[in-house]
Amino acid sequence: MSKEIGACHCHQCRTWTGGPLLTIDCGSNVSFEGQEHISFFNSSEWAERGFCSGCGTHLFYRLKENHQYFMPVGIFEDDGKLVFDHQIFIDEKPEYYDFGCVANFFRDRKALTFPLF
Repeated sequence: MSKEIGACHCHQCRTWTGGPLLTIDCGSNVSFEGQEHISFFNSSEWAERGFCSGCGTHLFYRLKENHQYFMPVGIFEDDGKLVFDHQIFIDEKPEYYDFGCVANFFRDRKALTFPLF
């Protein structure tokens, strides 16, 4: 699991979470207890979102091609070593909030080397 927190400002993530989606890249080797409670939403050609069918908690955004999981930072205990270091789809961010402390960001989808959110 990465220690870098990223924020996605795309419309789809903001609709899904009610604000920017703050995630940690957990790679592709992820396992869950209680898999029978996980429901999936096919959110795009390249990704799907998972959530708990019992309580509704957002569990992950997963790239279909390589099964890379991006998981909401809020579901993990804070060990004091996490760093908020990047933002994506900053061009889709509404004016009513700003994470000015994070300098690394991508302005549009064309700047990404692979489809994230």
